[in-house]
Amino acid sequence: MTLREALNEATQRLASISDTPRLDAELLLAQALGLSREALLLGSLERPPPSAFAELVARRAAHEPIAYITGTRDFWTISLAVSPGVLIPRPDSETLIEAAIDYFGSSTRGGRGPSSILDLGTGSGALLLAALAEWPEAQGLGVDASNVALEVASDNATQLGLASRARFATGNWGTGLSEQFDLIFCNPPYVELDADLPAEVRNYEPQSALFAGADGLDAYRHLIPQLPPLLNPLGMIAVEIGATQAAAVSELFVANGLTPQVRQDLGGRDRAIVHFSLGLDGKGR
Repeated sequence: MTLREALNEATQRLASISDTPRLDAELLLAQALGLSREALLLGSLERPPPSAFAELVARRAAHEPIAYITGTRDFWTISLAVSPGVLIPRPDSETLIEAAIDYFGSSTRGGRGPSSILDLGTGSGALLLAALAEWPEAQGLGVDASNVALEVASDNATQLGLASRARFATGNWGTGLSEQFDLIFCNPPYVELDADLPAEVRNYEPQSALFAGADGLDAYRHLIPQLPPLLNPLGMIAVEIGATQAAAVSELFVANGLTPQVRQDLGGRDRAIVHFSLGLDGKGR
């Protein structure tokens, strides 16, 4: 069997469990060969596949997420190491980064950028590290209740050359913090306990990063009251939400003296609630 034939066979096998079976097969074969996907596709596909490829395909066929098999996931402009102890970063979460750029401006276009960033529930460090990569003068703190997640986030900061600007601490959201920050991110668990999730999510990703009570709002009720004292006067808050939670989370923002605005992801779904101290266009900055 050639690489080409192995790819075709794997694609057919994964078609019943993945929306992107060909991409999955290519990523797994590249992993087995120790190559990037680009290098795989640019090279010859007529040689035999490595024996490890079949095992990787079997793991994916059992619904294990690609990111856990390959150990990496791209997010915004960075590539992160991920493991079963952390939630896999999703492109939808980039909505929070986009909202922050709208407010602070991009560093590549002379935007002032935030000086200090807080990421509550940092997980792999995706939001914090993407923001630090975006704004080279910023410093940041990532907080998480999971020591496994904090180890992954710290390792990612080191691999990305951001360790000197990123701190990590064990914590329960913002409890005990006395600093104030220009930019606050949070991607909390927001899934209802009885939600029907894909097997690759429910069976593999950490439940503590997914589920938040019967209505999915428990984490918001706890963390949103903590946010106003942590925000600098000219700062911004961006909190990720589930696609049906905009009204409920907006009410919690208002109840705590914040002005909510809903941001949608690229699929047109409600994805974040943001509070801009100076309004969406940043007038007065």
